Amino acid sequence: MLRDFVALFFPRCCTGCQGALVRGEELICTNCMLELPRSYYHLERENPFYNKFRGRLPVSQVITLFKFVKGSRVQHLLHALKYKNQPELGVALGRMYGNDLLHAGYARKFDLIISVPLHSSRRRKRGYNQSEEFGKGLSEALGVPCRDDLMERIVSTNTQTRKLRLSRWQNVSNVFRVTRPAEIDNRKILLVDDVVTTGATLEACGQALIDAGCRELSIACIAATQ
Repeated sequence: MLRDFVALFFPRCCTGCQGALVRGEELICTNCMLELPRSYYHLERENPFYNKFRGRLPVSQVITLFKFVKGSRVQHLLHALKYKNQPELGVALGRMYGNDLLHAGYARKFDLIISVPLHSSRRRKRGYNQSEEFGKGLSEALGVPCRDDLMERIVSTNTQTRKLRLSRWQNVSNVFRVTRPAEIDNRKILLVDDVVTTGATLEACGQALIDAGCRELSIACIAATQ
């Protein structure tokens, strides 16, 4: 009752469309849930996201929850997750996608979930790692451990936003380090990030895991550009 009273004066808004949420809705309204452009890449191994890494990184599966369109509701969600102090949104999106994967038979495909790490200085500034929050939601749904202590970003790079393709590659060279190779060795790992454009960051991070002995590498993101 108190929650309903507060909502009269401070209505909760959908992070996708900014419309008011109604009873039973959390973070994302029902209309957005229906309208958000899901990729369904987890149902087809050969997909545009997978093809980004063909010949660049030995990956088993490359999947994404949404297709990214500039100015869309997906962009609004990602902006809220990354810049509006809404880590719970990342968990919710991870849980949503994890349930999709569970129903598609992914329950035993992975041994570990690892998120692309932020440098410690950026994590302190933001207060959380948005990719890690997504990984936590996936972990809850799939029952697979999500570890944030097995890899670190040892160089603080400039933001990738608005960088040209070549600059993105140069920006992430040799910036990731596996901290406990023995716990990576011979494991099937799901590497997660928020959004992918060129794939430079994921390739650099994934290669560090491969070099540490990862048996099978898969990638999952919230959204990918076309």
